[in-house]
Amino acid sequence: MTNTRSLTIFILANVCLVVMISTSIAQFIIDTNGESVEEGDEYYIRPAITGNGGSFSLVLKNGSCPLNVGLDNPDLPHGLTVVFIPFVSHHDEDDVRVNSDLRIQFIASTTCGQSTDWRLGERDATSGRRLIITGRDDGTVRSFGNFFRIVRTEAVGIYFIEWCPREVCPTCMLECGAVGIIRENGKTLLALDGGVIPVVFQKS
Repeated sequence: MTNTRSLTIFILANVCLVVMISTSIAQFIIDTNGESVEEGDEYYIRPAITGNGGSFSLVLKNGSCPLNVGLDNPDLPHGLTVVFIPFVSHHDEDDVRVNSDLRIQFIASTTCGQSTDWRLGERDATSGRRLIITGRDDGTVRSFGNFFRIVRTEAVGIYFIEWCPREVCPTCMLECGAVGIIRENGKTLLALDGGVIPVVFQKS
């Protein structure tokens, strides 16, 4: 009886440990190598489903600034790398968490002479969808237009990105939206308020 009780306690302890580890891992974003995405490291953002275009990059939509965030750049087959900058920095760890507000910044210089941070733009006149552009949002409280979050899907290592900065502005009445794509004049741009594009993160 004693041995049976000891075995039961051992099994329960190990099950609890596995659950705790799984829960801990689940709160962090995982890259294509199965490793945690880390703050400050460079990554390519790629569509999880082939046929949606190449890596995420800067796109010149109308021949003028600001630049849009979109897919496909023939001069950069791997796209541009990004870094993730959390709104709330956890000093004891560098791992980026799911469902947390963060800035997404391309590592690139442009002729526009502006920040390459992702930013929520105005509604597209044709489609009515809100486009994702670049630049710092300096006209709003805490610049919450620059903050996105990464949301886990049911598939391990596959995510989608949404604009819903609840940590930055918890009292704001936000019209949240997930990032998808829109095609205009042969260009593939990122926009909210439509279908969602699932993504993966590949370390550069």
